[in-house]
Amino acid sequence: MVEFSSAMNILFLSRLFYPHIGGVEKHVLELGRLLIRRGHKVTVVTEQDSQKTMLKEMFEEIEIFRIPKLKEGKFKKFKIWKWLCNNYQLMENADVIHCHDVFFWYLPFRFLFPFKKIFTTFHGYEGYPLKRKDILMRKISEKLSMGNICIGDFIKKWYGTNPNFVSYGGVNLISDHRLKAISHEGAVFIGRLDEQTGVKTYIKAVKLIRKKTPNFKIEIIGDGKFRKEIEKDFKVLGFQENSGKYFQNYNFAFVSRYLSILEAMAAKKLVFAVYDNPLKEDYLRMAPFSKYIKISSSSSELVSKISFYIENIKEKEKIVEKAYVWVNKHAWEKMVNMYLKLWSSSL
Repeated sequence: MVEFSSAMNILFLSRLFYPHIGGVEKHVLELGRLLIRRGHKVTVVTEQDSQKTMLKEMFEEIEIFRIPKLKEGKFKKFKIWKWLCNNYQLMENADVIHCHDVFFWYLPFRFLFPFKKIFTTFHGYEGYPLKRKDILMRKISEKLSMGNICIGDFIKKWYGTNPNFVSYGGVNLISDHRLKAISHEGAVFIGRLDEQTGVKTYIKAVKLIRKKTPNFKIEIIGDGKFRKEIEKDFKVLGFQENSGKYFQNYNFAFVSRYLSILEAMAAKKLVFAVYDNPLKEDYLRMAPFSKYIKISSSSSELVSKISFYIENIKEKEKIVEKAYVWVNKHAWEKMVNMYLKLWSSSL
C-alpha cells in the first residue's frame, strides 16, 4: 500500500461525473471514495449534464463543482476555460491535478502553474478510424503531463502513448457465498446503445439463437441513439445506477467495455465480447483477461460460441472460475495504489 506522510488536496477533472452513469464516472467515483478513506481531500470539476443537477454539492465527502451546462460547438472550450479562470483557486490550492481524458481543459493553465503536479488518465478511444487531431491532442496531453495512466494496452499501439502505468480498471469484489447459484438461460447486455458496444451484433445473435432456443432471454441495460430501434423488438431498461446486480440473473454477459467485463467476471458470468473494426479487436485481444472471455466479430460467430457453452456447462464453468480468480486480483484498492505511486514519483 502506497501512503503519504500528509493528506493531499486532489483535484480531478472529468467531463462527466456522478450521478451520470458511465465507465469514467465510476472510475473517478471509486478512486475518490478510497482516497478519502485514506485521509485525502478530493474535489471533482465536471460538466453539468442536466439542469436538475446542482452546480456545487458534496457527495460522500467528495466536493463536486459543475461547469454550467453548455452547448456543443467550437466555442465550448473557451467557456470552460473562462469558468476555470474564474475558479482558479481550485487549481491553485490542489497538490495534485489529475485529468481524465480532458487535459485540454487544463491546457492554458499548464503555463500559468508551471510547477503544479499534473497527470492524465487516457480512457478508451474517440471512434474508428482515429482522427489525426485526436492523436495529436493525446500526444500534447502526454508531453505536458508529468505522468499518465492508460486504460488498456491498445492505447500504446494506436496513439503511440508511452504510459507510466497500464490498467484495466477495478471491481468491488463479490464473495462466493453472495453469488447466485442458479441463473436463467440468457444474457444481460450493459452499455451504451451505440456502435462502440456492438449492441446490434448482440441483438441479431439473440434473434438467431431463439430459432433453436426459443426461451433464451436478454435483458438490456443502457441508453443511446439505437434505443428506439431496439425497442421495436426488445424491452430496454435504460441505465441503472447499480447495473451490476443484473448479472446475477443470467448465465452470460454481453459486454464489450472493460469495466463491465470486469464486473461480469467478478459475478462469475461468461463474457461474450464483440468487435467490428481493428482498433476494437486490439482493445479486446490485447487485454490480459482476453483468454477468459469469448471474442467474436459477427453475430453468426457469436451464435456458434453461445450455442457451444449452452450445451457444455462444465466448459463454461472452467473459464468462469479462472476469470474469477484473475479479477479478484484487481480490486479498486490496487487502482488507488497505482495512482498514489504515480503521484509520488513527482512529489
